Formats: sequence, C-alpha cells, structure tokens
Amino acid sequence: LKIAGWKGVVSTDEPLKSVICVAPHTSNWDFIIGKLFYWSLDRKTSFLMKKSWFFFPMGYLFRAMNGIPIDRSKKNSVVEQMIEEFAKRDKMHLAITPEGTRKLNNKWRLGFYHIAVGAKVPIQLAYINFQKKEMGITEVFYPTGDENSDLKHIYDFYRKNAGPKFSERFAIPEN
Repeated sequence: LKIAGWKGVVSTDEPLKSVICVAPHTSNWDFIIGKLFYWSLDRKTSFLMKKSWFFFPMGYLFRAMNGIPIDRSKKNSVVEQMIEEFAKRDKMHLAITPEGTRKLNNKWRLGFYHIAVGAKVPIQLAYINFQKKEMGITEVFYPTGDENSDLKHIYDFYRKNAGPKFSERFAIPEN
C-alpha cells in the first residue's frame, strides 16, 4: 500500500467479533486495497462474495483468504447463517460491502446491519477514499436496534469519509 502511495488510518481497537462495513465498492480494486489494508494490520477477516467468483482456480484462493461464497440466485438466509457462525466462534470478523455490487445502487443491502444486530456484535465502519489514497477504520459502531437512527449515523459516516474510484457508481441512501 505504501509503495502505491496509500495510507491506512486506524483509530479504534479491534473488537473480538464484528461486522466490517466497507464502502464504497465501485471497482475490483476495492477488494485488493481492502485485503492489503487488513493484512497490513495483521488482522484476519472473512468476506462474502458472489458464488460465481469461486471458479477454479480462483475459488481456492478466495477460500484460503476466508471468502464465503453467496448464491444470490437463491433465497436463502445468509443473515441467519452468519448469525449462527458468529455464535459458534470466539473471534470473527466479517467484511461486507453494503452496496452488494460495483454498479450504482441507490439502496444499500442491509444484511450487514441485520447480521450485527442479530449476532449482537459491533460494526466496524471501514472506508476507502481514492482521492486521498486512504483506507481507514475510524469508528466501531454499536447498533442500538433503532434501524432508522442507526442507518442515519452510518450513512453520515460514509458521506464524510468515502471517496469512490468511480463516483458515478456510488450513492449513499437518503435517510
């Protein structure tokens, strides 16, 4: 990251368990930068990724990096499955991009929030800012269960910190 001119900003301790909300997600570079950033912190995280990326040989690589394939063509309860995974483990961090796609999405998928609430874990708010060449985790947010208020706080965080590679592909929902 340093060679490429990027800097990491971390101003919080890592909880034992958390959902890591990572935004914006407008290019495949987001994944690479995010993984390099987390590795630079010597932290381990799992991530959700659409199943179609888990083809040979990439599937072996993504699984080795703690990737969890998601079949979006089926209606299955990913939220419930992830809540159960959190319950089984003493330590777990799950990175999720709330847009769920690299394309413009004016309505974020709220699975990251529902997993955190259901598993009773905090949300690490992780941002990427291409204009500043910066990635950071500067807040650990503890959901209150008041979805509207919590989402307003989360959206405001990203309005202040996010810097997408492709701004035409990134939108933060209105409160």
